[in-house]
Amino acid sequence: MSEKKKVNLLEGFKAFLMRGNVIDLAVAVVIGAAFTNIVNAIVKGVINPLVGAFGTKDLENYSSCLKGPCVTDPKTGEATEGIRILWGSVLSSTLSFVITAAVVYFLMVLPMAKYLARRAAMLAAKEGVQETLEVSELEVLKEIRDALVSQRGGPTGLNRGDAPGSGSGSGSGSGSEQE
Repeated sequence: MSEKKKVNLLEGFKAFLMRGNVIDLAVAVVIGAAFTNIVNAIVKGVINPLVGAFGTKDLENYSSCLKGPCVTDPKTGEATEGIRILWGSVLSSTLSFVITAAVVYFLMVLPMAKYLARRAAMLAAKEGVQETLEVSELEVLKEIRDALVSQRGGPTGLNRGDAPGSGSGSGSGSGSEQE
């Protein structure tokens, strides 16, 4: 591979890494991994003991036997007879998901949506003020035009599409009619 191709590949890779989306995604993954640890700690430290008040202390120990009596090997902890359904671990994972979704929604999505709505309202108000200024400026210009026309003695020059001051009585004609 030539030196030029290596440089182009490295420049392309650098451009890829420096794009905003890649960096945002990397930050999201790192924060998500750290956040997962917090949620798992809450489920294991708070939720499981609360559920344990009604049964076993660990939510993941809840299970049912589907077929035959479930016999577990005490050394390995695996079922030697019967088919064991571990619905406690599914329930624990579901609770982790619901807690994660609730925290993300209430602490990140909802405040950001409110912020963006406020920002959009402020921008709309600014645009409304700007539009009002433009309309009032147009009204002032119309009043000035009307005042100038009334000082000249009427709208005679404006009816023909001429600009003010270029009408028939302004003395700007060719001069053949006035001789």
